[in-house]
Amino acid sequence: MDRWLKAALDYIPRWLEYQMRDTEQPGCVLAIAHQGRIVLEDAFGHADLSTGAKLTPRHRLRVASHSKTFTAAAVMKLVEDGKLRLDDRAGKHVKGLNRAVAKATVAQLLSHSAGLTRDGDDTGQWQDRRPFLDEDELRSALAAPPVLDANTRFKYSNHGYGLLGLIIKAVSGEDYRAFVTRAIIKPAGLEETTPDMPLPQGAILARGHSGKLPLGRRVVIPGDNPTNALASATGFISTARDLVRFFGQLAPNAKRSVLTPESRREMVRRQWRDPQMAIERYYGLGMMSGKLADWDWLGHSGSFQGFLTRTLVIPAEEIAISTLTNASDGLAHAWLEGVVHILRTFALNGAPERRLASWNGRWWGLWGAIDLVPMGRKVMVGAPGLFNPFFDASEVSPTDKDRAKITHAIGTGAYGQSVRRVRDRQGEVSEIWFAGGKLLPESEVAREIRERYESGASHSAQARRLKLASRR
Repeated sequence: MDRWLKAALDYIPRWLEYQMRDTEQPGCVLAIAHQGRIVLEDAFGHADLSTGAKLTPRHRLRVASHSKTFTAAAVMKLVEDGKLRLDDRAGKHVKGLNRAVAKATVAQLLSHSAGLTRDGDDTGQWQDRRPFLDEDELRSALAAPPVLDANTRFKYSNHGYGLLGLIIKAVSGEDYRAFVTRAIIKPAGLEETTPDMPLPQGAILARGHSGKLPLGRRVVIPGDNPTNALASATGFISTARDLVRFFGQLAPNAKRSVLTPESRREMVRRQWRDPQMAIERYYGLGMMSGKLADWDWLGHSGSFQGFLTRTLVIPAEEIAISTLTNASDGLAHAWLEGVVHILRTFALNGAPERRLASWNGRWWGLWGAIDLVPMGRKVMVGAPGLFNPFFDASEVSPTDKDRAKITHAIGTGAYGQSVRRVRDRQGEVSEIWFAGGKLLPESEVAREIRERYESGASHSAQARRLKLASRR
């Protein structure tokens, strides 16, 4: 493992722990794999706020539309085996479809370009007002015409992936769940992944949670409802560990995979650009792709009642990352992108020189916290409250044991000013003076704030000082 990667992995959990406290999210599980090996796995927060149960990496979470990538891999496996072609019409394998739906090709269904409805005329399953469609209900919905002509634009469709589940069943001669388990999940070495409820005996599902509004508090969303005939679109339950293992295998340059390099290249080949995204994002065959922090990425995301999840692979670095959150307003996307920005910052600056090792830690003031993070020959000043903690970060260059100078800063920063460390009688750093501002450990700043703003006498004294100041 590169030294810069090890240094980044040391910082990422500290940043995410701050984010969890700051945003008051219920829970998050993070996993990072490098060259197929798990190099970081951690869980934060709770699996169930109503019971106080702590979230662990072994909890399963609903990963929703990650299911589409598993389905696409199952289709490509059938293509490799000569049992299916990407240009096969859906009607060749599934009867009773609307004439236009029957003409849709397997490739169009995989790339969301067949023009099918996203979720039908009654999407109450996403509000927990009704169950997900069973096979008869899905077939009935597929007897209706498409919304758009095929190959008009990228138009996401869970019904399209439900139809792919029916095609897999017809071609393989097995139930979708049985085939994808036998052909994809087990060969990929995934031990904590299931295509739909119920879970295997002994597996524990983390509970989902609502957002704080409209109740002003979160409530538990069980998240244990089966997705029935839509399992191939949104049913999967997994862990961050299994997801980075699986998605890492789908990178075209992966050394081990359930699919051939040709199949993987076809899955990640950009078919359609998402037309409304402010940033460039593309869809291939069951796989999203784009660019982030100057790195090309591939992956997928998922949204289920009470869960938001995302997995991303950076092929150039052979790194896979997964963030799983258990709330309707979960920050899986922002946190995963934050992790990528942290990795990129370390990759650009390199592992820290050993002489800078002690210039490391979190320091607090009234305005919040800063993180001193050594990289290369300097110390970055991170803002752990930001989704990208090193965005517009100042840089500090130590000049001796306890003194440094700010050698990089934005125009409104403190470029050129000094930084010094103060030590206590035991020789430990007890405070940092950063450009004239004194920063302390969290407990000391918390005490200051309580004494200054919460006690009656202190509040009155503060008011008198402000009043006197206004008269001058």
